[in-house]
Amino acid sequence: MNDGTVLMDSVAALLRSKGERMTAPRRAVLTALSNATGHLSMEEVVTAVAESAPSVHRASVYRTLVALSDLGVVQHVHLGHGATAYHLTGAEGPHLHAQCRRCGAIQDLPNDLLSEVARRMGAAHGFELDATHVALSGLCAECAAIDGDDHIVDELPTDHRHGHHHSH
Repeated sequence: MNDGTVLMDSVAALLRSKGERMTAPRRAVLTALSNATGHLSMEEVVTAVAESAPSVHRASVYRTLVALSDLGVVQHVHLGHGATAYHLTGAEGPHLHAQCRRCGAIQDLPNDLLSEVARRMGAAHGFELDATHVALSGLCAECAAIDGDDHIVDELPTDHRHGHHHSH
């Protein structure tokens, strides 16, 4: 959704419906996420907020991300090596993610991809699966092609949120 005003209005309405209000830190965090093309780390959100709203402190950004995640406006997903990425949930609700263990690229997956797995886990074990909080790990098409028969996989580069593909 690139129309920030529509986004702010819909989020403001959602916050009001839950007895919450649109605060300056919330507006700044939502603006940062709506301007992003992909999934942002906490540091990237902090940096973006510092540029657009310097008066909003790092601690406020963190608390705001947690609050907006709790409200369902923002989805957070745990990636490899303890990192967490944030993005706007959107009208379709939380979705699944896959992350390449070599280049770190993140792909969005359809919501219903693990529906049958979730159904079977519930039926057999009474386990309620919520796969939207963690990224599935594997190799993206490019890295799989590079690997070929070689199964030794490099560790993720330190900046593991963007798909930097290395040519070998």
